[in-house]
Amino acid sequence: ASDVYKRQKLKGSLHMNTRLVLQAQKRDKDAFVTLIGLYRESMYQIAYAILKNNEDAADAMQDTILICWEKIDTLRHARYFKTWITRILINRCNRLYSQRSRTTDLNEGTFSSISPDPAARMEWQEMMQQLTDNQRIVVELYYAQQFKIHEIADILDITPSAVKNRLHTARKVLKQYISSNS
Repeated sequence: ASDVYKRQKLKGSLHMNTRLVLQAQKRDKDAFVTLIGLYRESMYQIAYAILKNNEDAADAMQDTILICWEKIDTLRHARYFKTWITRILINRCNRLYSQRSRTTDLNEGTFSSISPDPAARMEWQEMMQQLTDNQRIVVELYYAQQFKIHEIADILDITPSAVKNRLHTARKVLKQYISSNS
């Protein structure tokens, strides 16, 4: 019964989000602000995981929000709003990264979605240090942000098999790391 309730609740929230997107596309500022509020935390986690800096993450989010407001009428399917905004955010983060010519270090991403326990987060961050940047962003999107394989492929503009390969390789690296530290 609990799974049925969760599916109904998720379906209801997806319907509400779709309705908010459609209202925002009609230039309803309140609907847009509500939408951004729903995704603000996951946007920050993604931006911080890429840029490794609070100020840069905030800049990327602000740019993304502005771009989304200006271009929301170009979104073809309201149900893909989260994927669309995440792709814009990642593109902004990559652009900021390139413009500022900084070395990206994703080793201390926030990953609070994985565990609220500070010790577990530290352990997670230590494990993430074992991964390449490409593996880390896929792991963050898949496990912490709970995107599906095809959504990650769309966001990163790679094939679903590339996402699966990166996840597979990351899992092997993490499994080896865990077994060597047990």
